[in-house]
Amino acid sequence: MSANGSPAGQQPTATYDSAFLKACRREPVPHTPVWFMRQAGRSLPEYRKVREGIPMLESCMRPELVTEITLQPVRRHGVDAAIFFSDIVVPLKAIGIDLDIKPGVGPVVERPIRTRADLAQLRDLTPEDVSYVTEAIGMLTRELGSTPLIGFAGAPFTLASYLVEGGPSRTYENAKAMMYGDPELWADLLDRLAEITAAFLKVQIEAGASAIQLFDSWAGALAPVDYRRSVMPASAKVFRAVESYGVPRIHFGVGTGELLGLMGEAGADVVGVDWRVPLDEAARRVGPGKALQGNLDPTVLFATPEAVEAKTREVLDSAAGLEGHVFNLGHGVMPSTDPDALTRLVDYVHTQTAR
Repeated sequence: MSANGSPAGQQPTATYDSAFLKACRREPVPHTPVWFMRQAGRSLPEYRKVREGIPMLESCMRPELVTEITLQPVRRHGVDAAIFFSDIVVPLKAIGIDLDIKPGVGPVVERPIRTRADLAQLRDLTPEDVSYVTEAIGMLTRELGSTPLIGFAGAPFTLASYLVEGGPSRTYENAKAMMYGDPELWADLLDRLAEITAAFLKVQIEAGASAIQLFDSWAGALAPVDYRRSVMPASAKVFRAVESYGVPRIHFGVGTGELLGLMGEAGADVVGVDWRVPLDEAARRVGPGKALQGNLDPTVLFATPEAVEAKTREVLDSAAGLEGHVFNLGHGVMPSTDPDALTRLVDYVHTQTAR
């Protein structure tokens, strides 16, 4: 069952008629809904205060802390959806992968996956492995009321990139070497990651998430032919696995202008667009039947309020003919962003698009 055809009983009743879920379903909205990737934390002083002295992965495993951090931008900015505070490597940590998130670096894997024997590290994920996620989402949905909660996971390619490289990479030489040189091992790796990712998303949906987003952050490093052949099947498997829940499925990557049509084809109901492609052009590339999400350049928020409004107006004008539009940045909130600029942006979009 697709998100567009889901009866109200398939959704948490308090959130079903929210502007965010209506936009995802390409239905008329009272205003263009707004949320921001990386809104939970990053730029907020209250986030830095509650996270002080707590490592990132540990903070993702404390339900009370997760709840507080997830709620902070909803309280401060009045966004139309909350995004669950977590990290894409949480399910990998939960199944026993020896990794850590190092400040200023990112996820670092102690034993990278380079051979078929290394696949043994990737066991199935069970709900018991991430019981803290279920607990936190239960707490959040009670607090959020009619505000939808977005669950998320990293896509198989992006997770594989970290696992094979051993950490962040600009060139992905080890991951691509496996993809080109041992396509069978690569396919088995991504298929196993698709199973883990799907299980992680199912936990979030069953706990009460109203929508999910699959982050394929590094897919922009791929040519379309390689994405279709070597990556898209695993992402499509994830989307198929959660289709029956009837919640909107969002797909996002950075630098993926050449892949937008394929990312929609993989099974998304909403395609996220970074700031490099105007939304009207993105709609042409994606084709009909999909909502779009995006796509203000995050660095615009460092300009004057007048400049922010002017660039926001460009995004809204570009989105004027879309079947459904969720306003977002073209990537995540940058840590040094002025929180007040985000609050003003939400108010501006709501005011300018009020029907």
